Amino acid sequence: MRIRRKKWARPELDICPYFEKSPESRMGSWKECFGKNQPFFVELGCGKGTFAAKLGLDNPDVNILALDIKSDMLGNARRNISALYSENGRSVSNIMLTAYNVEHLEKILCPQDNVQRIYINFCNPWPKPKHKKRRLTYPNKLQKYYELLPAGGEIRFKTDDLPLFNDSLEYFAQSGFEVVYKTYDLHRSDITDNILTEHEIMFSEQGIKINYCRAVKVEKSNISE
Repeated sequence: MRIRRKKWARPELDICPYFEKSPESRMGSWKECFGKNQPFFVELGCGKGTFAAKLGLDNPDVNILALDIKSDMLGNARRNISALYSENGRSVSNIMLTAYNVEHLEKILCPQDNVQRIYINFCNPWPKPKHKKRRLTYPNKLQKYYELLPAGGEIRFKTDDLPLFNDSLEYFAQSGFEVVYKTYDLHRSDITDNILTEHEIMFSEQGIKINYCRAVKVEKSNISE
């Protein structure tokens, strides 16, 4: 999907206290960006920021890095996060935004950052065989997440695309993750802490079921041959 150019986005981000302009300089020290040292979650491809905003508001005891490759999209995210926190009488102290390409995630995050959880919500399914390596859940990406997360760290993944979901279940198993929970109909499952995204609302209104799983990092020495 092409994002319309927003001339106001980058200037607003540049003066936003919770936007990091130089994420590579923060590798290993993201905790210094937050008001408190507490569990650290990352959302890959945060889009307009509605998920990160609600996640941060509902969980003041965690810190969140929400990243997207598009500054124009992050301009919307900044406005949405600021609006929701303001409506609830809160200042934004547990969310950071940054613009970066997930393909090079290892240049801005490392094990010393102690990322406990990664969220991937409605990423591009890249259905053509020649494009599958671009998927955020493809093994080459999962290897980076595996090296980043501690043992027991997890990935939470949502998608409307069934082929992507089924392929991703296999990718997780190949890459040192154990799928500890999965459902092919999230909204009729026993999950009680789901946060709706804009895409999720749109797809659900069309009668499309939402697929969801939690995959936990397993130490490779504990993986059965």
